[in-house]
Amino acid sequence: HPSGERPPGIPPGDLPSHVAVIMDGNGRWAQQRGLPRHEGHRAGADAVREVVHGALDIGLRHLTLYTFSTENWHRDPEEVDAILDLLRRELTENPFRDLDVRLRWHGRAGRLPPDLVDVLHLRERTTRARTGLTVTMCIDYGGRDELTRTAAALAGRARAGRLEPGLIAEDDFARHLPLADLPDVDLLWRTGGEQRVSNFLPWHTAYAELHFTPGLWPDTDRRDLWQAITAYTHRQRHHGATPDPGPANGPSTARRSTAPAGPGG
Repeated sequence: HPSGERPPGIPPGDLPSHVAVIMDGNGRWAQQRGLPRHEGHRAGADAVREVVHGALDIGLRHLTLYTFSTENWHRDPEEVDAILDLLRRELTENPFRDLDVRLRWHGRAGRLPPDLVDVLHLRERTTRARTGLTVTMCIDYGGRDELTRTAAALAGRARAGRLEPGLIAEDDFARHLPLADLPDVDLLWRTGGEQRVSNFLPWHTAYAELHFTPGLWPDTDRRDLWQAITAYTHRQRHHGATPDPGPANGPSTARRSTAPAGPGG
């Protein structure tokens, strides 16, 4: 970080593999400063660059950003146009061209401007061989839409006789997701003070740790990502298993339970 602060020395095995971010607060940030809302989105783009650098610094493997949701189409048309123009400029400028960053897109193409879709596909093609950080941009994405599309794909397979409906399992569902190789989310972080998941990656966040912070997205920098990841390392993740108390005063571990996992801790 420009302040001289370095990422925390977290062992690779303790890092989350996949962090997903709801970048909330761009419009409020602008309004607090008497600026039009699109200025908040512009400042938010600078925060994205900063956080991507922070993800590289700490060794994160997957970072997924809720960039434009299916519900965002209901905003004022001027704001929608400003967001899409900003996305187009950022992708064209390609600020991560010299970094080991693979760019991917998750969402629908039908309502997006064709030239934006073209540049999204271009960035995917030209970065697909990179093996460092994978940044997935969710653009015209909605969680319920994703699940509906998956159900439709499964129904089509069953109707064609390629899948027995009564034998459909979780693995079958996962294989038919629109972006089937997107890994499960370990940490879901939302800025802006709201505490909800807003239709974001419902399948992938089933066991994600949730982290909510009050700061608005444009005020975010890489140190906030590092703090979120540090907080994650202090959580005990059992995935429905029973925690083993282990030796006295020692760290606890998780063991499998024969009981089904419930909502309780």
